[in-house]
This record gives sequence, C-alpha cells and structure tokens, in this order.
Amino acid sequence: MEIRKPNYLEYKKVLSLSPKALFDGTLGEAKPTDEKVKQLIERLLQKGSYYLIATEGDNLMGWILIGTSKDQFTEKIYGFIYELFVLEKFRGNGISKQLMKTGIEHLKQDRYSEVRLSVYAGNQALKLYEKLGFKNRTITMSMQI
Repeated sequence: MEIRKPNYLEYKKVLSLSPKALFDGTLGEAKPTDEKVKQLIERLLQKGSYYLIATEGDNLMGWILIGTSKDQFTEKIYGFIYELFVLEKFRGNGISKQLMKTGIEHLKQDRYSEVRLSVYAGNQALKLYEKLGFKNRTITMSMQI
C-alpha cells in the first residue's frame, strides 16, 4: 500500500466519491449533492488543505483530507482532519489507521502542535480515534423539538 498525494485523475475520483464519504461519516444524516461537496472541498483546498490517498496498484482504497483550522474562542491555529474514508471493499485491513498516522505525521511536518477532528457519535471510526490518542474536547448535543 502506498499513501501519497493524488494526481488530477485520482483527485477527480475522490471528489466523485466524497458525497458517499459524507453520507457514511454523518451516519446517513447528510445527503449532499456532488456540486455542494465540490464547493466545500474546493474552499478547503484553496486554504491549503490537501488529500492523501491510499492506493495499491491502480486501486484507490481510501483517503484523508487534512488542513488547518482556527479555534473560534482562542484564535489558536491547529491541524484538522476534515475527512477520512475507506471504500467498503477495503475496510477491515488497517487502512484507516495508516491514513490517520500518515496524516498526523504530515500535520506535524507542517508544524502543527495539535490535531483536531469532528466525528458523529455512533460512528465506528470513533474507536480508532480514541486508540490513536484523541480525547473529547467539546461535545455538541442536540434535541428534536
């Protein structure tokens, strides 16, 4: 398995699969259009975020989207993991863990001292994040009315 930045065609493939990644990551709550996803991601890429993809031969297996963010209260700048996704047929092989470790290493090299991410309660990736050392920082709560 190789983890690296995508070429143009690979980027287009990732972009075409990102609505599925968002749908899965939000446990079916978000159903964005291809155009909406493209707008969101292009905004992140313009601010310096980038993808790392996991491949084997010509097979795209998954990706991580990493970049920067700013704490709205303290104005502190930190590394942020915006998206992590592994295609279903490649799940269960440790690819998410490798993508996370590589993404975190890239953020270290980019001189961030902290990495944050957001995850839906109930998302199976939560267990991986905890194993890697992530801790709850804030909790967003909701109630249907």
